[in-house]
Amino acid sequence: MESYQKMIEQLKNGEVESIEIPKEEFLQFRRLLVEDEMFKYFRGEAQQGGDVTFTFLKVPRS
Repeated sequence: MESYQKMIEQLKNGEVESIEIPKEEFLQFRRLLVEDEMFKYFRGEAQQGGDVTFTFLKVPRS
């Protein structure tokens, strides 16, 4: 869980361009992500096989 929070912060701070979450860990990761005050700035894109790649947007999703 702590590593998920660190990954979220790195993405928000621009230290990394994207993070990939295996489908087995998606629900745990999402639980933390939705609690973030900048949740609407994150974009998750499902990959073939069920993994999800998250990026951080400059403009929030609607």
